[in-house]
Amino acid sequence: MEYFWKQYEDLPEGLGYGRFSPEHWMTLAVVAGLILCAALLFRRMDRKGRERVLLVIPFVMIALEIGKDLFLCSAHRFDVGYLPLHMCSLGVFVFLLSALAKGKRWKGIFGEIAVTLILPGSVAALLFPDWAHLYPVWNFMNLYGYAWHGFLVLYPILCLLNGQVHPSIRHIHYDLLFLLCTVPPVYVFDRAFHTNYMFVNWPPKGTPLELIASVTGPQWYLAGYALFSAAVILGVYLIIEAAGLIRRRRGKGNPAR
Repeated sequence: MEYFWKQYEDLPEGLGYGRFSPEHWMTLAVVAGLILCAALLFRRMDRKGRERVLLVIPFVMIALEIGKDLFLCSAHRFDVGYLPLHMCSLGVFVFLLSALAKGKRWKGIFGEIAVTLILPGSVAALLFPDWAHLYPVWNFMNLYGYAWHGFLVLYPILCLLNGQVHPSIRHIHYDLLFLLCTVPPVYVFDRAFHTNYMFVNWPPKGTPLELIASVTGPQWYLAGYALFSAAVILGVYLIIEAAGLIRRRRGKGNPAR
């Protein structure tokens, strides 16, 4: 427990475990197992129980975020770099809007953004955690990072299981409009306060964004980043469309008897 309640600036160097280390793979396996168990339990619930779960999760995540901020404040380490301005932090507001929306249309819109934008971004964050080299495994901030992103992966999956989201490539403008509304203000904030929310100023080391920057150079990094993001969103939609096509063909090939 010596290092559990320590922020990285208060830790000795060399305690991190690194990406794709045995510790990283072990933690990913635990997160995946918990998500699978939660999804299986969710499937067994009735409609009201599912709706309660989808309403509670965003508030649980908000409580987690407040708890993290209180910890950082108690350690005198909270600063402008810990605001909820990363895409993975904005995800909880997308979930909250989806849960509180009254009509099916708005539930579907925010739910689809959760599935096609927040979900793949959160999977990428789990695969390339930018905190892994800073913390030991048994540390509050490290475990918080996995818990937070685990919820970001779980919630869109539950939305799909609940049948309230029906992603279609015809809705790709949902994601584009959301990015258009969020990225420019965050970019302005980053430039003003020398932060790196949404990684628009520089790429995290050891991630696909660093590879993009090495190809495009600093002057074209944002253009490469934008093209990469559009390709990922399009790829997610194509996978969903392909899965739907396969499912429909199987349904036609196996008529009810």
